Amino acid sequence: MSILVADPGALTTVQDLGRSGWAHLGVPRAGALDAPAAALANRIVGNPQDAALLETTLTGLTFEAERGHWFAVTGARCSVTVGGTPAAHGEAVFAEPGSVVRIGPAEAGLRSYVAIAGGIAVEPVLGSRSTDTLAWVGPPRLDQGSRLPVGRPSGHPQPHDTPRPPPRGPLRVLRGPRADWFSGDVVAALCATAYTVGEASNRIGLRLEGEALERSRQGELASEGMVLGAVQVPPDGKPVVFLADHPVTGGYPVVAVVRPEDLAQCAQLRPGDQVRFTRDRG
Repeated sequence: MSILVADPGALTTVQDLGRSGWAHLGVPRAGALDAPAAALANRIVGNPQDAALLETTLTGLTFEAERGHWFAVTGARCSVTVGGTPAAHGEAVFAEPGSVVRIGPAEAGLRSYVAIAGGIAVEPVLGSRSTDTLAWVGPPRLDQGSRLPVGRPSGHPQPHDTPRPPPRGPLRVLRGPRADWFSGDVVAALCATAYTVGEASNRIGLRLEGEALERSRQGELASEGMVLGAVQVPPDGKPVVFLADHPVTGGYPVVAVVRPEDLAQCAQLRPGDQVRFTRDRG
């Protein structure tokens, strides 16, 4: 069984839970940026939580169901049609053999998730089917004409399982290991500033525009390990929040780390959206 991609949109990739455990070899984790939305899509069609699915970016996706498939779309709100007929977002939908499925542009948020019963069955690389856009480990980004194998369904659709939008609010942060490279209480300064998502943001990092954080210590920092959610500050003083495809090492100081539960918000932020931080009180 397979699907045939007619239009991959701006960027559509295969993602699962990611390939944790390979950072010591320089391999990023990758994986779905909005993990709760991806998990929900898989639950709706009866897939296990580690099944591979499709992550779209802003402009959607069009594919042909070469065999009949149950599928579900979650994450960023968008239109869904099957053979030109409107279908539900956040519910199990059946695509008849040969029908064309169109996932429209994101109406709010940035990334939508398309789970197909049985999961996307591309060959795993280092234990994961995720596409890493930093080192391009895993399957390539989808192109027009890409044909993706689909596995055998192992569960049943769950139409009662409805999406619950994640809360939107300030990103909770803990003090980072290099906060002492900056003037005063840099976490307080970070939390007091309203930032704007920059155009250069991607799956590697959320690049923020706004008031620069001022260093009190100059010089170079030896490269050290980076973690998901690290708030790194390059020489221009404007923070970058590392996301799933982040490099495993970095040479700029990390002043804070975003709480893992809040990273799904980062997946749905568009260029121009406002971002605020708050100190994590536990």
